[in-house]
Amino acid sequence: METILLIVHVLIGASVIGLVLIQQGKGADAGASFGGGASQTVFGSAGAGSFLVKLTAGLAALFFATSLGLAVIAQQKAKAVGTFGLPEVPAQGEQSVIQEPVAPKTVD
Repeated sequence: METILLIVHVLIGASVIGLVLIQQGKGADAGASFGGGASQTVFGSAGAGSFLVKLTAGLAALFFATSLGLAVIAQQKAKAVGTFGLPEVPAQGEQSVIQEPVAPKTVD
């Protein structure tokens, strides 16, 4: 599950980066007044602004959701392993459940 979520997270992140790079800045509309031909765009005379903005916002929300999911998975793994990958030490006053290793019996 973690691997699938991580792959989706990376793909969404790359998509958000691509969409942000595709979008035009606010000052790019000034060229349209000098014959930029805004009516010849794929998305109509209004341009792709609203479509790309909505798509970017949706992918950003999914990116945050996958980030939260990965954080929850990491937290659960950290609780299971303990500090620095070592088992948890019992608190003072609690008895330890650590068993001594048993030597194998020899057969005569």
